[in-house]
Amino acid sequence: MEKLTALIPAGNEITNIEGVISSVDFANEILVIDSYSTDGTYQKAKALADNVLRRAYDCSASQKNWAIPQAKHEWILLVDADERVTPELKEEICNILKNPPQDNTVAYWIGRKNHFMGKHVKYSGMRNDKVIRLFKRDKCKYENKFVHAEIIADGQVGKLENKFYHNTYKSMDEFIAKMNRYAWLQAKDYDKKTGKITPYHYVVKPSWGFFKHYVLQLGFLDGLVGLTLSYIRFYSIYSRYIKLMLLRKNAK
Repeated sequence: MEKLTALIPAGNEITNIEGVISSVDFANEILVIDSYSTDGTYQKAKALADNVLRRAYDCSASQKNWAIPQAKHEWILLVDADERVTPELKEEICNILKNPPQDNTVAYWIGRKNHFMGKHVKYSGMRNDKVIRLFKRDKCKYENKFVHAEIIADGQVGKLENKFYHNTYKSMDEFIAKMNRYAWLQAKDYDKKTGKITPYHYVVKPSWGFFKHYVLQLGFLDGLVGLTLSYIRFYSIYSRYIKLMLLRKNAK
């Protein structure tokens, strides 16, 4: 059986760190990368994980690309603190490690069952949510983006049948604060590919984002949660361009 490193990036995740480490207890190495947490996450991780390293956080892709070479084993399962490996997903991963691919497959997509405000979100743009999280250390790295970066794989990418349990919601205040942080980072990503900012960016794009999530992607079937997520989509797009405008103004 191939050996596995479970890699967990974490920052102020005291409510999640024990649960996520417990869900990857089948890994041969549990490696936590802590971004100088101040809520006890580091101390809790030290007591539970095989290894805990600390690095100042600049963006997710940079943090993960720094962490990947630190893994002891070739196969890595990267799990965010708000995700859990289900028993079914664990069994599927173990089967792959027992019978590793004989072709050029170096990574696997893993779907996510998303939960928000205590409810499983079935629609609202999250129906087909998936991420590359099981991969070979020396064949994969994250693309150079501040937000929503994905793995660049030097080889084929397969797909697992089972999914992560994913609960990104702690409270509405924390979620809005997270969206604001993402908006600042997205503004940096969009600076080079966005021309002059016009009402199209402030009005049309946010409105289309809401319509797409709530109507086309059937967010209305998720009830209040779907309406909330669609509104947050509107708000995050609007904020992105406001922050891009401020970013450019401050750069002058």
